[in-house]
Amino acid sequence: MTDIPNSQTETRNTGQASAPGAEQAGPAPGSTGIQVSRGFAAWLRSHQTSLAFTSYQTGQLFLVGVLPNGTVSFNQQNFSRAMGVCWKPGRLYLGSLFQLWRLENMLRPGEIGNQSFDQVLIPRNAQTTGDIDIHEVGVDKDGRVIFVNTKYSCLCTLDLTHSFKPIWKPPFISKLAPEDRCHLNGMAVHDGEVRYVTAVSRTDVISGWRERRHEGGVLIDVQTNRIVTDQLSMPHSPRVVGDQVYALDSGRGQIIRVDPATGRKEDIAFCPGFLRGMAIHDGHAIVTVSKPRDGTFKGLLLDGEIKARDAEPWCGVLIVSLATGDIVEWVRLEGHITEMFDVAAMPGVICPMSVGPATQEIQSTITFDPLA
Repeated sequence: MTDIPNSQTETRNTGQASAPGAEQAGPAPGSTGIQVSRGFAAWLRSHQTSLAFTSYQTGQLFLVGVLPNGTVSFNQQNFSRAMGVCWKPGRLYLGSLFQLWRLENMLRPGEIGNQSFDQVLIPRNAQTTGDIDIHEVGVDKDGRVIFVNTKYSCLCTLDLTHSFKPIWKPPFISKLAPEDRCHLNGMAVHDGEVRYVTAVSRTDVISGWRERRHEGGVLIDVQTNRIVTDQLSMPHSPRVVGDQVYALDSGRGQIIRVDPATGRKEDIAFCPGFLRGMAIHDGHAIVTVSKPRDGTFKGLLLDGEIKARDAEPWCGVLIVSLATGDIVEWVRLEGHITEMFDVAAMPGVICPMSVGPATQEIQSTITFDPLA
């Protein structure tokens, strides 16, 4: 067993199983209440995974697992403008306001942290990129960290000297400039290679995508530069499963399946909120939903779809069966946090926690391998 100094891990066992519509006491002003569906803990156990998800609005990384007593653990740590997250066994990458973080599991095989946690993730590196609006993050077959540089409309990797090293841009972008021209946002890494990206439009002027939110969103084949489809509304988070591509048609509130050969799209499930971030695990799509805000997200078809269902938008995480389109489990946040970003599945992990970069614990959490 490994003890984290002072045990101030900010782990909050606040996940209360409840039925949809059940009366719950509202959170205190400035705080956030977390509810989970009745079967959420059992779903995590049966599918042998934990989750990591982010809220850029409040700058938080959440690690979610199941404690030894069977209740749900929510570990929250602060990372300024927490965005894209990528899990590799024993390692978590996280994009933030002006840095890309690498967190490592400090436990040796068989060790347990604070009698409960089988992964204790410590920030070991923060590569400074500047504020380039990092969206999704992945790792290729050579171990390179690849990320979506939304501000400069390109895909990048890290550079030891400079803020970033560009490796690809959409064919319709004429110049790398800090103008967020097309709102490049999502990236699919499959078999160690970047395969597809999403962008809100094909515009090549500063913030041009804002006038194209309703239609013209694109899914692009990175290897051929071919536009697979341009019939999307604020698309996000492409993912490859077999010979199909799944993505979020966020302006419509739909998880979709796209045939990469023909561009034909098929709706899988409607989700009551603005979709960003998707992980595919064991036949399920795990997605984050946010409450749409005025301005960028106002007037989308999503608004009408929610009203047509006489519903209110959610903030949280939904687990959707790809076979049926049913929402089988959920996490709901009510209160201060209203917008989420990315989510990653952590297969084989039961209950993870992390130590935040601005906590007292990180100063005294020291590990090393002894001399031979």
